[in-house]
Amino acid sequence: MDFLTIVKAMAALSLVSLMFWMGLKARFEDVLASTKNFKLIGLGFLANFILVPILTLGLLYIFSSDNLVCVGFLVIAVCPGAPVGLPFVAMARGDVAVAISQMIALSTISVFLSPLLLGLLFKYLFKEDDLVIDYLKVIKTLFLIQILPLALGFFVHHKAPIFAERSIKILGKLSNLLLIITVLLILTVEYKTLTMIRYRDWIAMLVLFFGSLGIGWICGGSNKKIHTTMVITTGIRNAAIALVIVSNNFSGTVAVTTVVAHSLLCILGGFSFAYFIKLGANHQTWSS
Repeated sequence: MDFLTIVKAMAALSLVSLMFWMGLKARFEDVLASTKNFKLIGLGFLANFILVPILTLGLLYIFSSDNLVCVGFLVIAVCPGAPVGLPFVAMARGDVAVAISQMIALSTISVFLSPLLLGLLFKYLFKEDDLVIDYLKVIKTLFLIQILPLALGFFVHHKAPIFAERSIKILGKLSNLLLIITVLLILTVEYKTLTMIRYRDWIAMLVLFFGSLGIGWICGGSNKKIHTTMVITTGIRNAAIALVIVSNNFSGTVAVTTVVAHSLLCILGGFSFAYFIKLGANHQTWSS
């Protein structure tokens, strides 16, 4: 087994553990109940599957990035629902239950919609025929490592709630650790391609991150907790899903490095944003 195969296996394992953890943490009944809030689900869909991809296309036109860098940006754009955003939502005193339901809904929809969106974006942006993606393979892979672990988590939560409650904290830390290890492994493999990312591409990543936060801000509604939740869940893209897609279709290219770089930026930026909101809330409480 070569090192690249190990990296791909780690990316898949981190996503499986994150989805299983989400299933353990949320009750299936609560998730079903949250889906009745059609306005919130619709706003999440609009923000993550329409507005963020449109923003990404605009940035790629403005910054004139390399084609494979563009691939990385597009994969990031169509992969919402990052479980790693949950602790940031909690830190910023958002609505964790809404965050879980949004992430589960977005991650589930992305299994089928993300490959289709990528196909449309590729045809719209690229003239070459060599930039292709195996859509059926992506759908099959994401179904196996997203939907099935999530369903298993729901099942365990329903049948063994005490075990689920005791396992959530440990599994959550393990899942995030696996994701961090995966990112570090990919950086080890792809470090040479990191130099191919130009300064303008780093600027584009920053604009995409803050622009995604802004889209979440616009679509957040009037409820303060839900508003904060929408900002964070829209701003932080799903690194686990994005890594699975690029590592299986564009391994050894700067597309993978672009996804890793933006994922790290999202984690650092998401933490900073949540901490800033927390400080603001603490200051307001102290002042009153």
